[in-house]
Amino acid sequence: MKRTLTLLMLVCLCKLSFAQTDKWFGTYRDSIALVTDADKIIKQLAEKISKADVKIDLSKNFAVKNTTPNLIFINYKKNTVNLPFWDEVITPQKKFFHDVAVGETEGKEVFGLFFNGFYLAHELGHSFFAIAGKKFDNSYDSEYEANKFAVLYWQSVKEKKNLKKCYDYAQKMLKTLKNPVPEHEDYKKYITENYSKLASDPRKYGYIQFSQFVEIYKDKKLPDFKPISKNTSRNQNVYKKSCDGSIQRNF
Repeated sequence: MKRTLTLLMLVCLCKLSFAQTDKWFGTYRDSIALVTDADKIIKQLAEKISKADVKIDLSKNFAVKNTTPNLIFINYKKNTVNLPFWDEVITPQKKFFHDVAVGETEGKEVFGLFFNGFYLAHELGHSFFAIAGKKFDNSYDSEYEANKFAVLYWQSVKEKKNLKKCYDYAQKMLKTLKNPVPEHEDYKKYITENYSKLASDPRKYGYIQFSQFVEIYKDKKLPDFKPISKNTSRNQNVYKKSCDGSIQRNF
């Protein structure tokens, strides 16, 4: 009888532990819960990477609640993934989400799906490439590979349902956004040369990010998550960071 009760308690504890990250890909009412769940995911992702390549250690990263106009970003010097909290997001940015998602409820859901969801793995992707010594020739590729890293990771941990929601919303939002790259310009070169300017405009930067997501999501030839970590770590070139060690942009 005691053994049965013990087993039942363990099962309940396991379910409780899992349930604590059930809200990921959604907005949070409690900023402490947001950070706690993010740290759990960071730990899980770091463990998954270490099994594929012990030389890459992402476990030093940790989440902090830090709502700024940049929304979510990573600071390499402090090893922090800075997370935005919906209740603290400034009104113009909330309006942006409402506008591109065509509705207040939809805008809040988009924020949760991407900025308290998908982009956590995206930021850890940037950290992964930095540690691996991966050099990118342009800003477009840097963001593209971080997005691909995130898609592959979330697929590997059975988040396909939420990725599909992200995809559906990305498709919807792209109908309200315009391609910021002038016709006949080299796409990657233009984005790289004008990155700061583009990153400060949520509509222009949003088009770049969401169009990348759609392209990657629709790619049927993506590898699984293990090969991308093993292959990338062999590149020992220098990854260029911004002056303060963080990646800055403004949605």
